[in-house]
Amino acid sequence: MATKVIYFTIAGRPEQAEFRSDFPADDVKDVFRAAAEARQHDILKLYNTRGNIVNICPKLEENTPDKPYKLEVVAAQCSLAEQLGFDVNEMESRLEMLEKKVMVDSGETPSVVYELRNKVEDFRQKLESVEHLSWLGLFKDFAVGSQSSNLPFYKRKLKKTDVEQRRVLEKFNKIKSVQLTDDVREFLRLPTFDNWQWEDAEMLLLLQQMFIDLEFTTRLNIELSVLQNFLFEVFRHYNNVPFHNFKHCFCVAQMMYGIIWLADMQELLGDLECFIMLVSAICHDLDHPGYNNSYQVNAKTELALRYNDISPLENHHCSVAFQLMEKPHCNILKNLGPEKYKKAREGMIFCILATDMAKHNEILNQFKSLLPNFDYSNSDHVNQLMKVSIKVADISNEARPMDVSEPWIDCLLQEFFNQRSLEQLEGLPSSTPPYTPSSTHLDVTKSDMEKLEGLPISPFMDREKVSKSSSQTGFIQFVLLPLFESLGQLLPKLEPHIIMPVRKALEYYSDMTKAMEEEKRRKEEQKQNSKEELKNITKENGTLSLQKQNGQPPNTRVPSPGAISTGSNSAKERKILKSGNPHSNNPHSNQSIVGKTNIKAK
Repeated sequence: MATKVIYFTIAGRPEQAEFRSDFPADDVKDVFRAAAEARQHDILKLYNTRGNIVNICPKLEENTPDKPYKLEVVAAQCSLAEQLGFDVNEMESRLEMLEKKVMVDSGETPSVVYELRNKVEDFRQKLESVEHLSWLGLFKDFAVGSQSSNLPFYKRKLKKTDVEQRRVLEKFNKIKSVQLTDDVREFLRLPTFDNWQWEDAEMLLLLQQMFIDLEFTTRLNIELSVLQNFLFEVFRHYNNVPFHNFKHCFCVAQMMYGIIWLADMQELLGDLECFIMLVSAICHDLDHPGYNNSYQVNAKTELALRYNDISPLENHHCSVAFQLMEKPHCNILKNLGPEKYKKAREGMIFCILATDMAKHNEILNQFKSLLPNFDYSNSDHVNQLMKVSIKVADISNEARPMDVSEPWIDCLLQEFFNQRSLEQLEGLPSSTPPYTPSSTHLDVTKSDMEKLEGLPISPFMDREKVSKSSSQTGFIQFVLLPLFESLGQLLPKLEPHIIMPVRKALEYYSDMTKAMEEEKRRKEEQKQNSKEELKNITKENGTLSLQKQNGQPPNTRVPSPGAISTGSNSAKERKILKSGNPHSNNPHSNQSIVGKTNIKAK
């Protein structure tokens, strides 16, 4: 059998390994181990030219000297048994006891304890990830069809892989000092901004620019390196789900940033309040699992039990945000001072909790009641404005151009269809919309497993019957527009930027819905006419047969169907039956059909 030659570098030194394709995997690893002069229990990692980890195995793809693999020894004298030879839970328990003791003795938790806790958590994640186990030298055969994308959606990994995180971090580190052009910075302030044109690392750079242009880094004393670490940790903690992902996080933050600029909210509210809204927008869906609150409560998930069925997801998003900022190198609040920190924490909590759509009507009605006598010096009034502002940003896709907003509808519907399938798979009740039944924004999902189980399909939940136009018309009319117009009453500068586009979107989807309904009506009429014509033909053939039996000539005049009617048909129906298809331009269309049928009968 032919041998393979694999070219690679180790510590910058070029090497090559030669082996046959039928070599055992352990023998192949030994070849690379010898080239690296590594010991028996050292851990090897092999990267391709794209920076992705590849398995050291007989199926390793051949390469050329100009495209070498990169081999690294990432640990020494560290066997798998040594890695897993202790109880991580026990380690966490001991750490917790130590933390409590330190708290009692000193009154506060030192940063070293937070760092140790984070290291334990990172280590736990590595132990649980397949990629890390492959680093330990375990062979994994990636056969065709075994990729995670081919798995059922409820078995796919939500968390970002280490390879994906490292790729984004490396690019962000390369571009984080880049100066954006004035055109890009101006475009970033508009609702017309197109998120689909930007990669994840680039969106991190744009988020960083928002803090710089609003002067939060200087006015609130935020270190740039800490801001960059915080933004990357946010990226890491958004899951790979169809809709509530990092791109959605960016879109909400970008719209919030645009509203701050367009409405001069820094002048109206102040730096800290605008900072709270922007950070809340960035963090508002952290670690979203892709299944809404109705599912959490019905499935009695850990989140529902932890938060007593009260906005479990929103409470979780908020909790994750502050857990990230417990890390000193990510804590963008650490230089605020006690009073400002308290206000920032309280503001982030009520802003993120306000994104629970179950509270939509309550928050909107409270805000409407304040509009006639709104007072910017009243903290309660300002808090309500902040809640409504982040709600607008959260559901603002329809204020964007159609080519930007429409792909988001597909993402949203996919996430909800997935949820409905999982609900039926687990025998849970169908989720119901938390607000107006005409809206399908949040719980429109849900039909795949109902069909599979032979159950009746929930309203608005059939993926074959839920159309973009029907779902968006109700959502815009009953949810989006009332919210946007209420904010526009207080901040009229937003009218041309986000309210007029929403009205145009409603008109667009309404026209589309009417056109679809008209097409449906036309097809129903055609179907009904076809049935009537077939009924006429059957009667004509029956009358001719009766004439033959009675000895009458075949050309004897046959009474029209209307004439022999028992009286059940209306005058309009008799006219239609007599003249044939009312949509036909041929006055003899009915006769020609009968004639052709009689020839067939003969």
